[in-house]
Amino acid sequence: MEKLKYYQTVFQSFLEDNVITEQPKNLYDPVNYILGLGGKRIRPTLTLMGADVFGGTVENALNAAMAVEVFHNFSLVHDDIMDAAPLRRGSETVHTKWDINTGILSGDAMLILAYQYLERYDSELFKPLVKLFSKTAREVCEGQQYDVDFETRSDVTIPEYLHMIEYKTAVLVGCAFQMGAMIAGVPVEDQQKIYEFGRLLGVAFQLQDDYLDAFGDPKKFGKQVGGDIIENKKTYLYLKALELGNLEESFSLERLFQEKAIGDNTEKISKAKVIFNSSGSAAATQDAIKQYTEEAFAIANELNVSEENKQLLLGFGTYLMNRRV
Repeated sequence: MEKLKYYQTVFQSFLEDNVITEQPKNLYDPVNYILGLGGKRIRPTLTLMGADVFGGTVENALNAAMAVEVFHNFSLVHDDIMDAAPLRRGSETVHTKWDINTGILSGDAMLILAYQYLERYDSELFKPLVKLFSKTAREVCEGQQYDVDFETRSDVTIPEYLHMIEYKTAVLVGCAFQMGAMIAGVPVEDQQKIYEFGRLLGVAFQLQDDYLDAFGDPKKFGKQVGGDIIENKKTYLYLKALELGNLEESFSLERLFQEKAIGDNTEKISKAKVIFNSSGSAAATQDAIKQYTEEAFAIANELNVSEENKQLLLGFGTYLMNRRV
């Protein structure tokens, strides 16, 4: 994925040129910290890709890409507080390095900064960009609330879970692609198709993230492996295990997910992973990742772009499906 690396390099340079040097430092240092932790930079590169495949310029899409990345990291700062997560990308989370109040306030500032990057576009483009961005931001918040609600519910269904991850994760992927298409000036029909391509890939991406949370390499994953199990989250792996498992597996898993996280949770994580494998849930999750990716590919093949650019989009989808970090 040489082109993807190119987008990442261009965006990284833009990010470094936009380090915040304003006062107060205790507000902006955490912003620079979380943005400087690296990560895959997938969402902003999709904005650049969305503009590029439709014949727009990468340079014109950089401010929108920055808005997407700042918003995404804002959501991570607040998510980490809600999850009491100690690590993000292998480093201390903002609220751990500073404190919870700083994490909340710096996160709030990031949300405002995201909109300020969109203000750099002329009024004709600004309005549709902000309309899409605001819709997406609201959906992300709704998805996060569903995620929180599911932690205390015992009757979460797989369709409900898929709706939650669509809002919490996938809509921002679709938004990133569509904003690039908007900047390239393509018709609404093409904008909607690449949004749908991104949305489906976003669901696949989150399912892969769920899988890696349990089965990923902690040195590569950058987060605490087994975090979803410790927090008793009703992920696709968990729900599929209840659906596919026998009575003993289902009963054991439900009991495990009633335990509160205290001290060393290694045994709990290990037991859950055994059930995920034995019930067929792990394999079913990988099948679902493949299904959503293939549905996205079908839409990519309908786009009014060159064959070379279709292959770029398909290659990106394959990369997401096969990632291990």
